[in-house]
Amino acid sequence: MTARHHIFSGQADALSDDAYDDDGFVIDDEGDDSASSAPSALYDGDQLEREERAALRRVAGLSTELEDISEVEYRQLRLERVVLASVWSEGSLVDAENSMRELAALAETAGAEVLDGVMQRRQKPDTATYLGKGKAEELHDIVVAEGADTVICDSELAPSQRRALEDVVKVKVIDRTALILDIFAQHAKSREGKAQVELAQLQYLLPRLRGWGESMSRQAGGQAAGGQGMGSRGPGETKIELDRRRINTRVAKLKREIAGMKVHRDTKRGSRRANAIPSVAIAGYTNAGKSSILNRLTGAGVLVQNQLFATLDPTVRRGETPDGREFTFTDTVGFVRALPHQLVEAFRSTLEEVAESDLLLHVVDGSHPDPEGQISAVRSVLADVDATDVKEVIVVNKSDIADPEVMDRLLRNEKHVIAVSARTGEGMDALVRLIAEELPQPDISVDVLVPYDRGDLVSRLHEEGEILASEHVGEGTRVTAKVNADLAAELTAYKA
Repeated sequence: MTARHHIFSGQADALSDDAYDDDGFVIDDEGDDSASSAPSALYDGDQLEREERAALRRVAGLSTELEDISEVEYRQLRLERVVLASVWSEGSLVDAENSMRELAALAETAGAEVLDGVMQRRQKPDTATYLGKGKAEELHDIVVAEGADTVICDSELAPSQRRALEDVVKVKVIDRTALILDIFAQHAKSREGKAQVELAQLQYLLPRLRGWGESMSRQAGGQAAGGQGMGSRGPGETKIELDRRRINTRVAKLKREIAGMKVHRDTKRGSRRANAIPSVAIAGYTNAGKSSILNRLTGAGVLVQNQLFATLDPTVRRGETPDGREFTFTDTVGFVRALPHQLVEAFRSTLEEVAESDLLLHVVDGSHPDPEGQISAVRSVLADVDATDVKEVIVVNKSDIADPEVMDRLLRNEKHVIAVSARTGEGMDALVRLIAEELPQPDISVDVLVPYDRGDLVSRLHEEGEILASEHVGEGTRVTAKVNADLAAELTAYKA
């Protein structure tokens, strides 16, 4: 659904030929926007329409305020009241709106109450205040009118941009990266997940440390050091240097801990490899329904919630094909557009579960306004962890509520694709059959006579191989089957 846009600020008043607006654009005195009639001295190229550049758009339909009085009173005790801000510099208006709605969903997941959202059309974000000084002042007026206490920007802000914008709007300003890190910190439950989130938070915080002036200085000595003289000699480190050193020490410790956890994860994965158990990884955009599909296929009982990043800790469950072959399902953390690089690095050991799998089920929300954008965002992250060579099947979830035209477009444009609904169970049987077809098949034919005292080998033949014929004779069990290379090597001594 396309939101209606209200132009927040009107056209700039006519100024002299040499006048500029708040964002540094020349305004002519006749108000003529056409390139053909503009004098060459005023024409600044075919970039953006002047009305779009001069307007701060209000994005409708973002508010999450509640009507029930008791619930409103409860939420006002615990929720931050936020206004969203975005710079639209590329892509279509629909893409920009979708990004803002995703930011609103992220804010609500973090425990905020979204009051309003504004969007500024610019060639690129302002290097000083992100929106430009004039629009930042208009944003301040909106913050005051709405009674907000936080502004969330739909980009990663430079430390100087955040400080400059805070100085104008007079409330706390955070960016998209900080918001996602906060959600991860709330949802991480396992020891590994908590360590990964803390590492990402510290790496994000390190370049954003702020000094607090001379009163906090720990570094001075003698008259040469600013002429302070006696009584000014400190231990030799400023407060900000002390904080930076402590953070670096903690980061190094967390990296060692995560490396140790990675060894444990690799050992378990190696054990599954040694037993020739194929693996299926479930990846995709956050809230696409990955955990719901895992629960439907395996009865795993994984937490399922209609919110972003409900799953952070990977879950491994056992599965079985219709012909009896065992394999593992791995549910992974969801991805999102512009996933912070700190998180990708911190969760690299977890995401390697995808790179090491035999088959990737790439789950897509068919009811989302831009499913193709979700697919691109996920593939971008998979490329960062070297998981592009894994065999991929696109699983379009929520087919029961998706637009039929969107479903048809996805089914036509993707190579290996299947439509399912984890809620109703539609298409799940076909998905199981597809998994069985795509998993590595045993391809070495054997004809063996296994003694009765080696029942363990017969059991492995049934679990790992494809039995073509089986017969009990006096000397043992005669089996004709297709197996993998490891099992074939162990059966060499029992060839019939």
